Amino acid sequence: MKLHYNKLAVIAACLAAGRLLLYLLLGNSAAEPPPRTDQGAALQVAQGVRGRLVTHQPTAFRLLHRPILSQQPRLFTKRRKKPASDSFCSVQTDMTSAFQRILNEPLFRLHTWRGEEWMHLAVVACGDRLEETMTMLKSVILFSLNKIKFHIFAEDILQPQFESSIKAWPFSFKSHVAYNIYPITFSTGKPQEWKKLFKPCAAQRLFLPMILKDVDSLLYVDTDVLFLRPVDDVWHFLNLFNSTQLAAMAPEHEIPRIGWYSRFARHPYYGAAGVNSGVMLMNLTRIRNQLFKNSMIPTGLRWEELLYPLYHKYKNDITWGDQDLLNIIFHDNPEYLYVFPCQWNYRPDHCMYGSNCRGAEDQGVSILHGNRGVYHDDKQPAFKAMYEAIRDFPFEDNLFQSLYFPLQNNFLKTVHTLCGRLPQVFLKQIEQAMRKVYELRVIHVG
Repeated sequence: MKLHYNKLAVIAACLAAGRLLLYLLLGNSAAEPPPRTDQGAALQVAQGVRGRLVTHQPTAFRLLHRPILSQQPRLFTKRRKKPASDSFCSVQTDMTSAFQRILNEPLFRLHTWRGEEWMHLAVVACGDRLEETMTMLKSVILFSLNKIKFHIFAEDILQPQFESSIKAWPFSFKSHVAYNIYPITFSTGKPQEWKKLFKPCAAQRLFLPMILKDVDSLLYVDTDVLFLRPVDDVWHFLNLFNSTQLAAMAPEHEIPRIGWYSRFARHPYYGAAGVNSGVMLMNLTRIRNQLFKNSMIPTGLRWEELLYPLYHKYKNDITWGDQDLLNIIFHDNPEYLYVFPCQWNYRPDHCMYGSNCRGAEDQGVSILHGNRGVYHDDKQPAFKAMYEAIRDFPFEDNLFQSLYFPLQNNFLKTVHTLCGRLPQVFLKQIEQAMRKVYELRVIHVG
């Protein structure tokens, strides 16, 4: 009798373990959202995709096993008859073996890219910003779904280093990327004055509409930006512009009474708290063709006619250089600007004194902006952990095994900080991006 009860106990234990493993492998299909169609995609982006909270077994990781298991029928083939206690545990062992194989394989087997539209992204790098810029570009190509062209503006000494760094990417990633590398040039005014404006090279972004004359639309980002979801999603905001809007930026602050512009600015600025130019989506065609109202002459000026006179009028009053000039322009022309939600340009200011970006709390960070040098010091370890995880991720490794799970562990070391106390703010979108990449890009070859 005792032997009988022992066998029942073994069977029950194996059955419970098998059910738990099945749940982890297959997930809860009833809870899965339907696949998003292209129709209405822009509206979904604007409203925000409400993802699940990050867990120890993220939904993205559970989802990635289903197509593979469905193509491995021999895992469950008929075996020689064994005692009941053995048969349950043998199934569990087979599934554990399959689970381990998935963990050990590279995530990318075969790439399939959607559509023919090229997205365009520009960045300006000078000084010691090579590594930071390459990490930003890496975050783009890890998750992008459509083809993308990089426009890299760099001082002469950095140009060959960018060239060799991009050529070192695996072919599977370079296959949907094109790039041009440009010198730093200022098409109006005195170059030396523009170079001294705020930081070297920073003013280059103001001249992109005149330099990239064959580009219709463009996403500009600072070097210290990281994409935690496909760049395609921010590109969709172009479809939400109304007939007058020609650029999009996020607010500089969510609470005007503690924002920088509302307390210290000595010049006009957009809205109640100003806008931040670290992430700027532009319809360059509209910018080139539009007349801009201004405080210098009663008639409008074109973009290239406006910049240098505006700089001369306010050069003694501006602190943040080209960003201040953009604030002045859109103060006078508010109907030309579309305003991003704060999670599309999430900076330390959104959490270092307490959370003030509700969109990031609800939906997670979409674009992380590590200004204040936080990727390279210990003042904001949550930002630094995200930067180092993407920088050090080996191309073509399994994203979950080599990026996401180590990132989760590193965030445990940041929970004592105000920015790190809610890990799902940083991790929710990157988890969903990995799931999306797997579902749309990976085909398992048995």
